[in-house]
Amino acid sequence: MKNNTLENKKKQELDRKNIIKEVGRKFNLIFPYLNEKSRRIWCATEANSFGWGGETIVYEATNISPKTIRKGLSELKNENKKPEVDRIREKGGGRKKIKEQNPDILKKLEALVEPLTRGDPESPLLWTSKSSQKLCEELNKEGYEISQRSVWSLLTGLGYSLQSNKKTKEGANHPDRDAQFEYINKSVKEFQEINQPVISIDAKKKENIGNFKNNGREYSPKGKPIEVNGHDFPDEKLGKACPYGVYDITKNNGWVSVGISKDTAEFAVESIRNWWREMGRTIYPNADKILITADCGGSNGYRTRLWKVELQKLSNELSLEIHVRHFPPGTSKWNKIEHKMFSFISKNWRGQPLIDRATIVNLIGNTKTKNGLLIKAILDERIYKTGIVVSDEEFNNINIEKEFFHGEWNYKIIPL
Repeated sequence: MKNNTLENKKKQELDRKNIIKEVGRKFNLIFPYLNEKSRRIWCATEANSFGWGGETIVYEATNISPKTIRKGLSELKNENKKPEVDRIREKGGGRKKIKEQNPDILKKLEALVEPLTRGDPESPLLWTSKSSQKLCEELNKEGYEISQRSVWSLLTGLGYSLQSNKKTKEGANHPDRDAQFEYINKSVKEFQEINQPVISIDAKKKENIGNFKNNGREYSPKGKPIEVNGHDFPDEKLGKACPYGVYDITKNNGWVSVGISKDTAEFAVESIRNWWREMGRTIYPNADKILITADCGGSNGYRTRLWKVELQKLSNELSLEIHVRHFPPGTSKWNKIEHKMFSFISKNWRGQPLIDRATIVNLIGNTKTKNGLLIKAILDERIYKTGIVVSDEEFNNINIEKEFFHGEWNYKIIPL
């Protein structure tokens, strides 16, 4: 007899869970089409259909408060009252939005997501592997009273969505990839907290100079497109442009040196030097160190001897410690400059032939965004040599200190 009673209880509990699950499924389907009043009326109707205990079932399924459901039930009973069409509630009524109650909650939520953000960083759609439930738990631990559904709404408003895995041609992942991402993120925050400059650097793709087709479209008189060369062979006289960028992560501004030579370590460090002279030292008059985030390869690669030699020269010249954090192999597009500055430059000059050097400099310098991005650009006509060999003696004279975690990626160069 006891066994039968226990089995019946288990069956009832299972049935109840299935009912809650089904109500939740229906609510999630109809939720985007309901306003505040219609939501509580829908919930009240569902609660009515279950009779006693219906309010609890609907609450567990939808997370709509019992007080709101009871208000809907009251409205359903008031048959003589004509529904209001134009207004759902009295002006100024209802709870304030979570963003109004806690103005800093968006920054806190982004801080939780940012170190673990995945996907294509140049895509306008960001996504996170953390669930809204886990993020909700983290926010509640920090003292915010917020539901999982509110977290979901905030994430949607910030441009995030929860997605499944998708293979990409990113290349082999280093086992410490994510740990390095977090180490970089931690370093950036530490520098920002004490108002020290943090810059992201990289060379943009080389561009043919001349009347060549440039991908993208812009408005022109109908039937009168800009005519360009029928081939893409580089012009020997005009050559190519090599833009090297410096992006100030904190201030959302940048610098681009448009080179006409090779992308070398000398050119990379000269670009940083130009940024400091023209922008950095004015913005950070009390700086005693700089943090640089960079790819692990190319002219600013962690294995490039000349890169570190040139950084030592710059450190001596500016009397600043230069801290460097390299992104792991295969993750160059995670560097902030790629999707915070270079992507907007590409959008600004899309569809326009880069007919000469002045055009390129002007198009880069006039790139703007809604978030206030400011870019300055110059033409660097210096010819940089390739194949410069750094001797062991010269390399050993670099005053470098490696960090405890992946010292080959994380290090600082101190003035001599």
